[in-house]
Amino acid sequence: MSALLILVIAIVVLALGYVFYGSWLAKQWGVDPNRETPAHTSYDGKDFVPANPAVLMGHHFSSIAGAGPINGPIQAAVFGWVPVFLWCVLGGIFFGAMHDFGALFASIRHNGGSIGEIMKDSMGVKAQRLFIIFALAVLILVIASFTAVVAGTFASVDPSAATYTANGATAMTSILFIVIAAIFGFFVYRKNAKIGPATIVGIIGIVAIVFLGQVVGLHASRTFWVLFIAVYVTVASLLPVWILLQPRDYLSSFLLYGMMIIAIVAIIGGSFTGAATVEAPAFYGWKNPAGQPLFPFLFITVACGACSGFHSLISSGTSSKQINNEKDAQIIGYGSMIVESALGVISLIAIGVVWSQSSAGGGDKFLLSAPPTIFAGGIATMFASFAGEKTYATIYNLFTLAVSVFALTSLDSATRLCRYLFGELLTPEGKTRDDLTGAAKFFATPIVSTLVMVIIGCGMGFMGLSQIWSVFGAANQLLASIAMLFMLCATITALCFTIINGFKTIAAGAQWGTYFQVIWSIVLVVLAVILAVTAFKTLADQGKKKKA
Repeated sequence: MSALLILVIAIVVLALGYVFYGSWLAKQWGVDPNRETPAHTSYDGKDFVPANPAVLMGHHFSSIAGAGPINGPIQAAVFGWVPVFLWCVLGGIFFGAMHDFGALFASIRHNGGSIGEIMKDSMGVKAQRLFIIFALAVLILVIASFTAVVAGTFASVDPSAATYTANGATAMTSILFIVIAAIFGFFVYRKNAKIGPATIVGIIGIVAIVFLGQVVGLHASRTFWVLFIAVYVTVASLLPVWILLQPRDYLSSFLLYGMMIIAIVAIIGGSFTGAATVEAPAFYGWKNPAGQPLFPFLFITVACGACSGFHSLISSGTSSKQINNEKDAQIIGYGSMIVESALGVISLIAIGVVWSQSSAGGGDKFLLSAPPTIFAGGIATMFASFAGEKTYATIYNLFTLAVSVFALTSLDSATRLCRYLFGELLTPEGKTRDDLTGAAKFFATPIVSTLVMVIIGCGMGFMGLSQIWSVFGAANQLLASIAMLFMLCATITALCFTIINGFKTIAAGAQWGTYFQVIWSIVLVVLAVILAVTAFKTLADQGKKKKA
């Protein structure tokens, strides 16, 4: 199947979804450009800060994307490329983008409050508390998942390993990227540098550090990088948003945009050389080769590429506090998810092109086994087919860098959200955090609440990604079930499969990772069922009141 045809169909359909369905939602919800946003009414110079729409788009897109639209579609390709394609495109338009836009707009109209605060207004304090506990469990899994992704992408201690040079280059470039972002933020927000010239300088800086990383690598073990990530996200999540979060996410979005442009060029160029051909099977049947049924596992594995509950936490946690005008909500909330779905399709094309070389297709499990390496390898293969074999290493290294940068943005945002929600959980009804005393006051302190979440999340990051992702995917999609009954059914079904299979594995003798999967899955199912029952009771009560 032609990769170019797949991409063109996806872009056209997604664009039509934004123009027609996205605009229709904005009218139905009553987006008002003349209404002041929380960034102005609750300005504090730290979390509530009006942002340039382009800067906020960069932050929001980078934060919701992370490594999700790359990991998910690539892992789900074992179901066949057709069902993954359909879920990325149609799911992105009618599920994911609607969900993200709705969460962002609802938070704007609730003074930048979290989903928990919004639930408290409609469902009561009990539902709010349960949701916060549930959201914290999901965020811990986000931290664990992306810690595993980044540490695996950075780790390089054996010079004879095939990934030694690429991983060392990625690590060095990622560290320098953080430095550039901080400098950018200082000049834009404290020296009032114009955003246009500063952006040009920033992009030049990114290009320079990419090449520098090829020359001077940074090599360390996976354990070192897990500990480094723990320290980094702790510091980054406590800093005011203008110092690192806004500028880093803004600049990283250009890396992502550039990556997508290069990928599109690679697909177009590869179409003329015959390299851009999807080799993966179109459809395996209702079960993949591992025996997993299409429902619910397809809709759990492909999370961020089609629909992700984590996005609602970003929308209501950081983005709603920075949006300058309500008219920007559609492009930031709905538009970012549309672009992410396009990235999911590109990831699907990447594994389809190198299917025979990937672990999923029975190829070399060492070189192209992890989703980031499969993604980078697929795009680099198409690009090198017309630009020359010497370009393969550069494109491969650039794309593995991009994946790690996006994962770091999600880590920072997730940790910051943990701090917000942890304090919200410990604050009694009618009180503020200033009123807290004793243990509640201690644990609600930003540094303490942050450290608690980082220690748990990054500690779990020592496990392999495969042990975390299945539970993360289900937990993540359960958040989306707040808005969609379909996702509730899919995620609870998937968790039940995980629990049953986990008990079978435990009975046969299992490692501690299996116990983690079972225990976490049971906790999530119980919380989800309680929240669902509470939600249905609320809807029933509202219906009775309307009828009366």
